[in-house]
Amino acid sequence: MFTLSAYIAFFLLCSYGIFKLDLHKDSLSKSVFIAMFLGALTGVSLHFISADARQSVIDWYSIAGNGYVNLLKLVAIPLIFISILSAINKLEHGAGLGRMSLTIVGCMLFLVMTAGFIGLVTAHALGLNASAFSHLQSTLTADDVAKTAAISLPALITSLIPTNLFLDLTGARSVSVIGIVIFTLLAGIALLKVKKEAPEQGERIGAGIDAIQFWVMKMVRIVIALTPYGVMALMAKVFSSYRLEQFVSLLGFIAACYIAVLAMFVVHGLLVALTGRNPVHYFKTVWPALTFAFVSRSSAASIPLAITAQEKFGVPNTIANIAASFGSSMGQNGCAGIYPAIMVAMIAPTVGIDPFSLSFLAAILPAIALGSIGVAGVGGGGTFAALIVLSTLNFPVALVGIFIAIEPVVDMARTALNVNGSMMSGVLATRLLRKSATRK
Repeated sequence: MFTLSAYIAFFLLCSYGIFKLDLHKDSLSKSVFIAMFLGALTGVSLHFISADARQSVIDWYSIAGNGYVNLLKLVAIPLIFISILSAINKLEHGAGLGRMSLTIVGCMLFLVMTAGFIGLVTAHALGLNASAFSHLQSTLTADDVAKTAAISLPALITSLIPTNLFLDLTGARSVSVIGIVIFTLLAGIALLKVKKEAPEQGERIGAGIDAIQFWVMKMVRIVIALTPYGVMALMAKVFSSYRLEQFVSLLGFIAACYIAVLAMFVVHGLLVALTGRNPVHYFKTVWPALTFAFVSRSSAASIPLAITAQEKFGVPNTIANIAASFGSSMGQNGCAGIYPAIMVAMIAPTVGIDPFSLSFLAAILPAIALGSIGVAGVGGGGTFAALIVLSTLNFPVALVGIFIAIEPVVDMARTALNVNGSMMSGVLATRLLRKSATRK
């Protein structure tokens, strides 16, 4: 009991210190970094107490950690809905919405295929081979494979279209967020038609939307202000449960994943530079979103932070919302790009295929793009993306089951890259759309 009280007191003391820092410095990024360090330190120290005491501490810390994640999920849906609707309300016509959405999706597919290629190169450079893991037991179930058995692009696209708004508001579907975005775009186009055909009623609706957006944004800022405290609790949980000895035989694969993720972050930085912006400024701006995505392993919960970061970097509100929302379920650079590509690079040589032949690249890159949409269709993150890609290529899928054991370790980096990929889609789409507008 004394140990639990001591850890709770330490958490409260650290939280008070971060709160005082925020009052004087008003720097969320610095507070998040400090919280990550304190959380990691706390998590490491938990290894030196009994298992029961450690679990008790983590249970209490989870009130702050999981509670913060739940609050972010709570405000994500109203934020997406009202922000997109408010941005459309300020448009003169809805003709650009379709082009905007297609541009964002196009950027996502480009980025995820680029991530896939980097995954191939990384695995090949490190000399990873699937035969080296043949002695390990696969934990893949028949049900896991069955979920990807009948994947087709038309079916996946159809699954994105919402049928019941209230069902999606509850998050009952794996693509609920995308369904809400599609409904909001439809409602926004209808609003523009109302403003054109019945200006008086349209103005009343528009004024109401602006007022609600102001209210929702205040609520979102309150939740985002809690980021350091939630991150500190989440980091303590991550470092208290991390067991390196469990993954010794899989360190090569873990290293490949992290090296590929870092390489893709470098590519993102280069793309920012090509748009004429400062990559250092970009990463400083998105740092809170990336750190939260890393420790929470939740793209959906990161949506509000991703939207805020994009807007701070100059991405228009509508583009930021669509990019962050779509990116939570599709086009994921880490889960759907790098992760399955590394497995493909490991398996290909064992079946006599050169993974860098033009014919094979022409097959795998579209398969990765399909898998990135398929993640939204079946749910399950990197595991199901890998299943989709390997099944599409008629590759054996047992390797996927072997790596399920290290999902939590690699998923932290994958999720951070997923979120950054969604934000990069917003940045690139903004640049492309502005360039297109200046040509007209």
